[in-house]
Amino acid sequence: MIETLKHLEQEALAQIPNLKTEQEVYDFRNSVLGKNGSLTAVLKGIKDLSPEEKQSVGKISNELRDRLSAAFEARLTGIASERVAERVKIEFEDVTVPYPEKPLGKAHPITRALFEVEDSFKRMGFEVLESKEVTTEYLNFDAVNVPASHPARDMQDTFWLEGKGNVLSTQTSSMQNVILKSKSPPIRVIIPGRVFRNEDIDATHENTFYQVEGIVVDKGISMANLKYAIRTMLSDLFGREVSIRLRPGYFPFVEPGVEVDFSCPFCSGEGCRICKKSGWIEFMGAGLIHPNVLREGGLDPDAYSGFAFGFGLNRLVMIKYGITDMRHFQNADVRFLSQF
Repeated sequence: MIETLKHLEQEALAQIPNLKTEQEVYDFRNSVLGKNGSLTAVLKGIKDLSPEEKQSVGKISNELRDRLSAAFEARLTGIASERVAERVKIEFEDVTVPYPEKPLGKAHPITRALFEVEDSFKRMGFEVLESKEVTTEYLNFDAVNVPASHPARDMQDTFWLEGKGNVLSTQTSSMQNVILKSKSPPIRVIIPGRVFRNEDIDATHENTFYQVEGIVVDKGISMANLKYAIRTMLSDLFGREVSIRLRPGYFPFVEPGVEVDFSCPFCSGEGCRICKKSGWIEFMGAGLIHPNVLREGGLDPDAYSGFAFGFGLNRLVMIKYGITDMRHFQNADVRFLSQF
């Protein structure tokens, strides 16, 4: 029986290294050491041995079982290590190798221009606040002296929302009353934001675009202060000295109101396709804040004066970068964005 046990051990130890998977190890181990395994079958004959032989064979069989169990465990460990080594071989990446350069995203041209505008006004002491895209009829119209008969209130121009008196902001001026009531003079604020108007979309018109509103309120504010602020911002934006021209204009929230033009930064006033050969580019509406707007904001127009302006950022960006179609701003085409 001892010889049979030794032969069984030799055969098992010879086959164990050839097992490829854990399941093969489990199956072979059961066939040798299991309840119905070959070792168990041999040991069933111990009952026919003498007491001395039983003791000797029992000791040898226990040692054999321990050696085979250790061999099976070693093979299981080996298979796991081989699997890890194979994965490392396949998945290994050298982290010291320089990472291949990939094209980085770029800021949208409106975002870039807005940052430049904000930086310019910040250097002049302005605070930057964000406009609200949803507002009330009162803030959008009544608080800034827009009469009930004004055509801008019609459905054709304004997006009215469900509920009473709620609209999508048609102008960043809807923030004027909020700021006048929440701050005390001196006030120097710009309010960039997205606004909405019920427009037919074409190369020069959009129903969603960006504006920048500016408000200054203090004692002794005049048109000279307005002109300086706008000229400084435009000169910073275009990187060269720009002149300002004021023409009379009507806007309900200012009195007097002016149309602001600036000298073409591309031809220095000599005339080009950008300024339509005039040397000047129409820019925005502005003026001294109407006394009614100051009163509605809780300020005494006899003690304080101020100026307000509002310009379309989309159009200014089109001029700065020579963009011919406003619809590009809402288009996610990376070929357009990669130019900036």
